[in-house]
Amino acid sequence: MSRVAFSIAMTEKVDAAARLHLLRRDGQEDLCFALWHTSRGRSRTTALLNKLILPGPGDRNVHGNVSFEARYLERAMSMAAAEGAGLALLHSHPAGRRWQDMSPDDIAAEQGRAASVYGATELPFIGLTVAGDGTWSARFWERTAPRTYSRAWCGTVRVVGERLKMHYMDQLAPPPRVTKAQIRTVSAWGQETQGEITRLRVGVVGAGSVGGIIAEALGRTGFEDVMVIEFDKIEEHNLDRLLYATRGDIGHPKVEILARHLRQRATADPFFVEEITAAVYEDDGFRAALDCDILFACVDRPWGRYILNLIAYAHLIPVFDGGIAVRTNRSGKLSSADWRAHTATVGRPCLECLGQYDPGLVQTERDGYLDDPTYIAGLPRGHALKMRENVFAFSMACASKQMLQMLAYTIAPLDLSNPGAELYHFVGNHSEPPQFGGCKSTCLFPSLVARGDNCGIQATGYGKHRPQITGTRNPRQTRLVALTSTLRRWWRLIAQNLTTLST
Repeated sequence: MSRVAFSIAMTEKVDAAARLHLLRRDGQEDLCFALWHTSRGRSRTTALLNKLILPGPGDRNVHGNVSFEARYLERAMSMAAAEGAGLALLHSHPAGRRWQDMSPDDIAAEQGRAASVYGATELPFIGLTVAGDGTWSARFWERTAPRTYSRAWCGTVRVVGERLKMHYMDQLAPPPRVTKAQIRTVSAWGQETQGEITRLRVGVVGAGSVGGIIAEALGRTGFEDVMVIEFDKIEEHNLDRLLYATRGDIGHPKVEILARHLRQRATADPFFVEEITAAVYEDDGFRAALDCDILFACVDRPWGRYILNLIAYAHLIPVFDGGIAVRTNRSGKLSSADWRAHTATVGRPCLECLGQYDPGLVQTERDGYLDDPTYIAGLPRGHALKMRENVFAFSMACASKQMLQMLAYTIAPLDLSNPGAELYHFVGNHSEPPQFGGCKSTCLFPSLVARGDNCGIQATGYGKHRPQITGTRNPRQTRLVALTSTLRRWWRLIAQNLTTLST
């Protein structure tokens, strides 16, 4: 897959409202403006369409083709400037199918206004075209010199909602070639679907036991563009659960060894794997994750999950998350082993609402306490941070569940894209009823949807593997921090119950 420098993303709600307005029953072209926010990755800039600005009476002229009045553009630019957003022009080609090129009139309408839009917003003017079959095409008008604005095509347009819909520009994101090694895979869902899903740029955050299995599954399935984000090195105690590691790999970065392993086993030709030696809560890892179309969360600490939760909603990148909790009794015997799998995306419960991390522990981790063995030792028996003992067999099951969540969301067999949030209990061999719905009424994340870099949250920092000065904490300090975290958790539960009673 060619490197994509620009892309567009929008929610299913924005997509539906835009198509309802633009694809008229009378078959004539139409237009409207929209606001967008930036999601800036390491190598890709994505415009997140946030709000439509529909025309009022006299704002545009529909005459087979369509044109807009200056006052409509001025109103749209004022709204964009007031919200610190960029401006996009959306119009329709009702007779077209698939990705659309531009007519001379289209080019004049967009390029001719690029300077005034840039002057008002300090961001590129963006143009989008929707074809009669609902396919989007898009471009950025970049300022390349004084009074000079050049078109840069977007490689993809991503629509996020009940399922993932991708629109590709074949010249920038060509459909992959099906190889002989993929014949059995392609027979399951067809060559067209294979070409749609394997063009996705997939990020695997965490190269531990679950992440390693997921990465191998992606490589063997035919995904051609995989990114692995992990800061840690392989240690001897990892060897009972890392699919890709051997004794000779001890001391090497996990991303390096996993990438080598994938190159030898991937079925796509060509196959590209990018190694990001950083944590997702560091700026390098965070920005790299924003270059992806979908992400797998294979982390087991609150800060990383918080970052991925933010990315899922503020940056419109679906996250397939899972987790394993293992408990033993006082005799050291296995008493329970549970694993979860779910998809964090717009319209579904976020990781915080699903209880996948304690928000009170995010700052605790940022302060460095979770890297202090005395702090962990001082936590009460049964605390979530003491239930991270992965077993290879359990990791395989969890990784499989996360892969199935991804396939349901991207393929939607028989239009069934949402299996719900799943919870399986190994002891007793039973599954809980899947959980559906959205976030809780008190949740912050739905208010951040499609806000991107303008969401107002600076969430990144440095982790344990970066040089830092930390003082020694005595047992009293450790107990105090643990007690504070517990009290915060109790207070949130009380507040949520009070909110429920009041409504």
